[in-house]
Amino acid sequence: MILAAGYGKRMRPLTDTTPKPLLEAGGKPLIQYHIEALRDAGVGQIVINTGWLGEQLPARFGDGDALGVRLHWSHEGTPLETAGGIRRALPLLGEAPFILVNGDIWSDFDFHRLGALDGDDLAHLVLVDNPAHHPHGDFHLTAGGRVSDNAAPRLTYPGIARLHPALFRDLDDGERPLAPLLRAAMAAGRVSGQYHGGHWWDIGTPERLTELDRFLAGRRR
Repeated sequence: MILAAGYGKRMRPLTDTTPKPLLEAGGKPLIQYHIEALRDAGVGQIVINTGWLGEQLPARFGDGDALGVRLHWSHEGTPLETAGGIRRALPLLGEAPFILVNGDIWSDFDFHRLGALDGDDLAHLVLVDNPAHHPHGDFHLTAGGRVSDNAAPRLTYPGIARLHPALFRDLDDGERPLAPLLRAAMAAGRVSGQYHGGHWWDIGTPERLTELDRFLAGRRR
């Protein structure tokens, strides 16, 4: 599942007329990098939720045939936050654990490397070094690959994970954030993780989008 329903308020005025995942860097929309990376890792079915200006996304990508995947659209109208959007999309996601990626990031993470869920784990998170705009991080990753919320040093959750649908089954409908569910699962010892030392960009401001565009232009040379 690719999360693409947010308002992108910090990206205004760019997002006044364009949903954030359709903003371009390196000559293509941010969300297209995820679609292609998932496809290249063998993922053929992708759910995308939409909200603000959401009609533009299926108008651009349709059923995904041109990119070699099958896209399924979960239209929210008013964005439901991360967990609320996932709960709404559960009928499209099925019963098996699924990959989750934020539609407004860019990363060179190889989804072939994404860890599986072991035992009764509910989540497996990718964690990265803390960027300058988020210096204190989010969660702690142990040497044994477990994730907790009560230890240091802390790394940043970049919006890449494998999640079990059971994490959301008891969630009420409506706007619901993901972090409380993850913290509850961590407290129960049901979250694993892995470190990604490569590139990751959180496109939270127009300036970061410009920086990413320059970075990608340099990679093509």
